Amino acid sequence: MESPIISYKENKKGIIRLNRPAEKNTFSFDFAQTLNKDLRAFDADADVRVIIIEAEGKHFSTGIALDEFVDKEPYVLQRILTAMDEHNKTIAHMKKPVIASVKGYGIANGSGLAFASDLVVAASDAVFGTTAIRVGLACLGPAMPLSRHIGRKKLMQLLMTGQYISAIEAYEMGLVNWVVEPGELRKKSFEIADQLIEKNPHALAAIKQVVYEATEMPYEQGVDAATNAFTQLALHPNAQTGLRAFAGKTKPMWPQDNI
Repeated sequence: MESPIISYKENKKGIIRLNRPAEKNTFSFDFAQTLNKDLRAFDADADVRVIIIEAEGKHFSTGIALDEFVDKEPYVLQRILTAMDEHNKTIAHMKKPVIASVKGYGIANGSGLAFASDLVVAASDAVFGTTAIRVGLACLGPAMPLSRHIGRKKLMQLLMTGQYISAIEAYEMGLVNWVVEPGELRKKSFEIADQLIEKNPHALAAIKQVVYEATEMPYEQGVDAATNAFTQLALHPNAQTGLRAFAGKTKPMWPQDNI
């Protein structure tokens, strides 16, 4: 049986390819577990600096496979759904940037995976939406990362109506960073990844720490947490490497260590 996730390394990039194209890359229990395992493995791999999530087939992901909800005991369903939402925590706790490369439908839990990623590159024909309300459920897992990007009124609208959002609309709402022609999606995703690979990995990790942790604190506590994170970053040897390279107008060579 073919793996629901294909992961491999390429030039300091960890590629995670959603691999259930016949099922529109819907989340199964095995799919969700493998996704989180591979995300954590790449975060711990010193050879990997950036992670890209892409998809086999026409669609990024159309959410949770409906058969996962059928004839399950309560404790079993709780275990399944916990796994389905685990990526929301996994990506936030990772030190390395995660880029979602979205084509076709990225809806329900598929939209949640995109919204949970640090950056999103979308094909111009991509479609997003928290659409579970259309089948009598609600996209409560995806609501959490979505709530960090948009206001409450718009969040309520998207969750309660289940409306579809075009790539351009998602871009205008701040949910997508770049919109490109479908044939340019992979090229652009890799281009952004290569730009990040040139940056100090410890600085990228500090950015993630502050964005996911300090910005959720009370204001003054967040300021202190951000100052502490910056102090630790400035004390790291990589800071001197970057400053010397800038002064000498040369390209910095970051050590091949894990963060």
